[in-house]
Amino acid sequence: MSAPPPLAGLRILAVEQYGAGPFASLYLADLGAEVIKIEDPKGGDSARASGPHFLPDGTSLFFQTFNGGKRSVALDIRAPAGRAAFGRLVARADAVLNNLRGDQPARLGLTHADLAPLNPRIVCAHLSGYGRTGPRADWPAYDYLMQAEAGYLHLTGEPGTPPARMGLSIVDYLSGITLAFALVAALLGAHRTGRGRDVDVTLYDVAMHQLTYPAAWVLNAGATIERRPRSGHPSVVPCEVFPTADGHIFIMCVLPKFWEALCAAVGLPQLPADPRFSTPAARFANRDALAAILDAALAADTTQGWMARLAGRVPAAPVLTLEQALATPYAARSGAIAACDHPARPGLRLVASPVRLDGARAPLRPAPALGADTRAVLAEAGLGADEIAALAAAGTIAGPP
Repeated sequence: MSAPPPLAGLRILAVEQYGAGPFASLYLADLGAEVIKIEDPKGGDSARASGPHFLPDGTSLFFQTFNGGKRSVALDIRAPAGRAAFGRLVARADAVLNNLRGDQPARLGLTHADLAPLNPRIVCAHLSGYGRTGPRADWPAYDYLMQAEAGYLHLTGEPGTPPARMGLSIVDYLSGITLAFALVAALLGAHRTGRGRDVDVTLYDVAMHQLTYPAAWVLNAGATIERRPRSGHPSVVPCEVFPTADGHIFIMCVLPKFWEALCAAVGLPQLPADPRFSTPAARFANRDALAAILDAALAADTTQGWMARLAGRVPAAPVLTLEQALATPYAARSGAIAACDHPARPGLRLVASPVRLDGARAPLRPAPALGADTRAVLAEAGLGADEIAALAAAGTIAGPP
């Protein structure tokens, strides 16, 4: 018999929408927490309408991506009766997570100061663009804006081309993971002390924190960091994209042994002894000359041909399209793609959880319909049938009867 998932028994109320917040709570749900989405009865999470691709029942594939395995409670927490019902849920919860604009948690009463009278152990996790205080607290914020302001667009793409963002919403995803980690850490503290707290993560802070060592070079050595041709590493050569006979391959010789192995594999075993390339500093200083030599050698075979020669000996990867990446034999073998038992699309295929517990990935589960669990969750919190009926009659809740 397998052990229960590590977060089993934890109840998280998620006042969340769109991407970053739901990405955080998706990890919590995959690890066993009961995640209850608190949604506006009039339409719910805006991601439910995010196109252009939908399942036959109208479920957005975007929404499905971020909300599998959660429960949905359509509850207007701005209405007095809805706020009272929300308080009943808070009393039985371990954490309240939100990814609202920075000025909203205080207005909606989602801070620890607001909720501690109902449950002193409650952890209140806030993910906003710029924080809950300061001159930008009321600014709307999105991933692409953070990539722009934190310098990502300046560093991405080929030299001499217009600024370019990364192809994925990487700041949203990193912020979600950061919030999930911080929330679990705060829950551990609350378990020890009996008192919860506020936990804040901002998109801006996460974007800046990811600047890591290039920022240290700028701040302490006066360095200027610019784009490198072929998506190259700022200081290591060869560590970049190379053309092959039919495509491209990324090769990373970050250690001397990999550099020597590459030279042997491409039929240039004498190259490491060349004074122009004999040390890391020399290779960096003569990177254009080295690239020309390696380009000529690598053009002699296809990407897969080189992968067959280099795999396991030299760090290398084929440069693939998204469609190709999802269809590789290794993706299938590793379980990177899994099926989700969605009622509107049997065999719905999605990327799998990256976390394995006892060797197994968490099973994919469908996202909930809007308000699918409203009545059940409120009843579990102790609301009677008459109370729930009154909330429904007032339009404070929504969902199936």
